Amino acid sequence: MRNFRVRGGEIDLVCRDGATVVFVEVRRRASADFGGAAASITATKRRRLVLAAQHWLAQHGQYSDGACRFDCVLIDGERLEWLKNAFSAD
Repeated sequence: MRNFRVRGGEIDLVCRDGATVVFVEVRRRASADFGGAAASITATKRRRLVLAAQHWLAQHGQYSDGACRFDCVLIDGERLEWLKNAFSAD
């Protein structure tokens, strides 16, 4: 699946890892200047991701009782890093 958008939030990818629903944020920066891709995922951005995930789970009730996690794919120039369980919904 590609982008899932709701008012106030967006998710780049929704995947499954076994029984776990994985919400993935992809961030790309040409360089690590100004903090790079990781620094661009602010507290506000995390709140918006959680909001969008809650809407997705509500629309896809078959997954609402299972586990979910938030991953981030960070691309700084030519460097790619996948952070599993990058943050929680708390």
